[in-house]
Amino acid sequence: MAPSKFAHLPLATSGPQECALTGKSLLQTPYMNKGTAFTDDERREFGLSSLLPAQVNTLEEQVMRAYEQFQTRRTPLGKNTFMTSLKEQNEVLYYRLIQDHLKEMFPIIYTPTEGEAIAKYSRLFRRPEGCFLKISDPDDIEAALDQWGSPEDVDIIACSDGEQILGIGDQGVGAILISIAKLVIYTLCAGIHPNRTLPVVLDVGTDNQELLDDELYLGLHQPRARGPEYDAFIDRFVKACRKRFPKAYIHFEDFGLRNARRILDEYDQEIPCFNDDVQGTGCVTLAALYAATHVAGYSLKDLRVVMFGAGTAGIGISDQIRDAIAVESEKTREEATKQIWCIDKPGLLLQSHGDILTSAQHDYARPDSEWPDKRNNSLLDVVRKIKPHVLIGTSTKPGAFTQEVVQEMAKHVERPIIFPLSNPTRLHEAVPEDLLRWTDGKVLTATGSPFDPVDVGGKEREIAECNNSEVFPGIGLGVVLSRAKLITPEMLVAAVKALAAQAPALEDPDAGLLPDVTNVREISVKIAAAVIKQAVQDDLSQEDDIPTDDRELEVWIREQMWKAEYRQLKKVSKDEADRAALGVMGSKGVMS
Repeated sequence: MAPSKFAHLPLATSGPQECALTGKSLLQTPYMNKGTAFTDDERREFGLSSLLPAQVNTLEEQVMRAYEQFQTRRTPLGKNTFMTSLKEQNEVLYYRLIQDHLKEMFPIIYTPTEGEAIAKYSRLFRRPEGCFLKISDPDDIEAALDQWGSPEDVDIIACSDGEQILGIGDQGVGAILISIAKLVIYTLCAGIHPNRTLPVVLDVGTDNQELLDDELYLGLHQPRARGPEYDAFIDRFVKACRKRFPKAYIHFEDFGLRNARRILDEYDQEIPCFNDDVQGTGCVTLAALYAATHVAGYSLKDLRVVMFGAGTAGIGISDQIRDAIAVESEKTREEATKQIWCIDKPGLLLQSHGDILTSAQHDYARPDSEWPDKRNNSLLDVVRKIKPHVLIGTSTKPGAFTQEVVQEMAKHVERPIIFPLSNPTRLHEAVPEDLLRWTDGKVLTATGSPFDPVDVGGKEREIAECNNSEVFPGIGLGVVLSRAKLITPEMLVAAVKALAAQAPALEDPDAGLLPDVTNVREISVKIAAAVIKQAVQDDLSQEDDIPTDDRELEVWIREQMWKAEYRQLKKVSKDEADRAALGVMGSKGVMS
C-alpha cells in the first residue's frame, strides 16, 4: 500500500508506531499492547517470546474470544465491568469489540448501564483512571495537570463535577466515569486518539446523603461547594488547562442546572469548549428538525416551537433552534427567540416569574401582556393558542403529550413535528405508535431512546433516535484538527446541517429523520469537515495547510482518525522516544 499523502502529520495513523518499551512494560501499556496478536518478529524484537503462549492470533480471533467472554456475564453491569477490564489491558481490542457489536455494546458502555456503574463507583473501584481534582486542594491543580504531559500531548479534556449524572442526579466523585465514557465515545465515533485525552472529575463535595453516609465513598465527605469558592475553583481549573494544554478542547459534562449554562457562557468566548447537555442535545435535535422541515415543506425561519421542559436540555435545544433561525433568516437572536415558547414547572415561562427562573430561562420568558390569564397556561392551552409546528419534550413527564394535545396541534398544521425526548423510555412524553395513530400517520417524530419501526398502513415507519453521539464527536474532531480558537454558533449550525444532510428521510419520507448510529464514523467525517471549513472561513483555525478541496479534506481528516487496528511497532531507544513511545500518554500514563 502506498504511503498516505498526509502520513507526515503528527496525528497520522499510517505507517509504523514508535515504541521504546519491551517485555512486561509493553504488555501493560493498553494503547500499544497487542496481547496474543504480537507477531513472531515483534515477540523476538521486544522481548515477549516467553511472556505469551505460542499461538499468534489475528485481531478478529481476539474479538471472537473476547465476545464469547463478554456473553458469559449475566447482567449489564457485569458486562460493563468486563469491558472496563478489557480497556485497561488492550485498547485496540476494546474498541474493535465495541465497533463490531455497536448496537449491543452501546447501552453497556454508555447509558443506561454506565449510570449504574457511576452510582456504584466507590464499591466497584479497583484502580484509578483519570485526574481527580479536589476543591479542598485548589493549589494542587497546576501540578496535577502537569503530570499529564507537555502542551502538545492532550487534545480533549472531559470534565464533570457530578451534580447531574445521566438522569440519576448527584454522584460526586463517581463522575470520573462519565468523563471517561464521553472520551470513549469521542474515540469510538470520531477517532480521537485515546492516549491524547484527559478525563477529569472536579470533586466539590456531594449533596447525596447516601454517599456521605457510605464509609466506602471515595470522594470528599462534605456538602457540595457553591458560590464564590466553587466559581474560583472552576476558573482556576480552566485557566490551568489553557496554560498547560493551550490547544486542548474542553468538554463540560453533567454539571447541575444552575451551573451548566452559566459556566459555558463564562468561557465560550475565551476558549474552545462545549457542553453536551446544553449544546449536544440541541444540535442533534436541530438536525432532526432540519430533516423534518424538509419532509414537511416548512421553512425554519417561520417555525413556531413549543418546548415542554425548560431545564438544561430544553433550553439547550431552544438555543440551537434560535441560533439556526437567526443564521438562516438574518434575524437577530432576540427576534428568533420570539418564535419559541417554553413551558416548565410554573407553566409557560413569563417575565413575572422573576427569580424562580434560571438565568438561561430568562431569555425565553414571555411578556405577561401576551398571556393575561395566567391560570390557563397548560401545555394544551399553549398549543391551542400558539398553533405550533413543532412540539419538543424534555420534561421527564411520561404521557404528557396526550391524544387531546396532539390532535389539537394536528388541527392547525399539516405535518406536526413532535419529538418526545425524555429518557429513559418510561419517561417519554408519548410513544411513536400513539403519535402516528392519533395523527393518521402525519406526524414526523424522533425520540430520545431507541424504538422499533411502527407499521403505518402496511408500511414501516422508521423512528429516529436523537442520540448525541452522532454529533458531538464530529464537532470535537473538527475543532481538534483545525485547532479552532472558539466554537461559534455558525460552526454548530454547520455541524447540524452536515448531520441533517445524511438523514434517510431526505430520500424516503418513511425513513428516519437521522442516520443510523452504526454509520457514526462516516457521519463524524462529514461533521468535522463542515466544522473545519467554517472555522477557516471565520478565521478561527490555527492549523496550517488545511486542504481546501472537499475530497482532499476528507482524506486529511481520515488519516488523522485513530483506528481500532494494530499498527506495526518500530523499536526506538528511550533517548529518542517521545512520551507516546515511552508509554506514558493517556489517562493511565505516568511520568517516567
